[in-house]
Amino acid sequence: MITARINTNRTRIQTNKIVTVIVLFISICVSLIGCGYNYNDIYVMKVLDGDTIKLINGQKVRLVGIDSPELYVSNKLYRDAQRTGRDIAAIQSDGREAYGFTKNLVERQRVRLEFDAEKKDRYGRLLAYVYLQDGTFVNAKIIERGYANLNNKPPNTKYAGLFRELYLQAQEDKRGLWR
Repeated sequence: MITARINTNRTRIQTNKIVTVIVLFISICVSLIGCGYNYNDIYVMKVLDGDTIKLINGQKVRLVGIDSPELYVSNKLYRDAQRTGRDIAAIQSDGREAYGFTKNLVERQRVRLEFDAEKKDRYGRLLAYVYLQDGTFVNAKIIERGYANLNNKPPNTKYAGLFRELYLQAQEDKRGLWR
């Protein structure tokens, strides 16, 4: 009788440990994939380039509607050079300038993300419009200051009209990359 109670208690303890480990595992998995994060108030750990940031949860965010010059050697850098007829080094120089602007604007800041029709791109990055706590619309500010081209691809075109106006004004005023 006493042996049966001891075995039952051991079984309960082992079951409780297993349940605890499973709950812990699920919690870690949820946090790693970003579920459970409050995208209305999340910290930007790092700016990766002029149009991509990394959040505290490890997720990368591609800023919707904008395309800053390439900073790193990639197939896109070569395509952009061929498409525009510009030198690769010149594009990368512009990429460094756009990166610096975006870094000064948003790195180590708390932000709010707004999503459009598609939430992720083919690389698994979040696609978002980003706002600083003071309400500054980051995507728009980068275009307004002349550090990005337009990249209004359906279905994520909620602010395409605004971005076009800001882009044309930045070019006309010779701001940022248009100097």
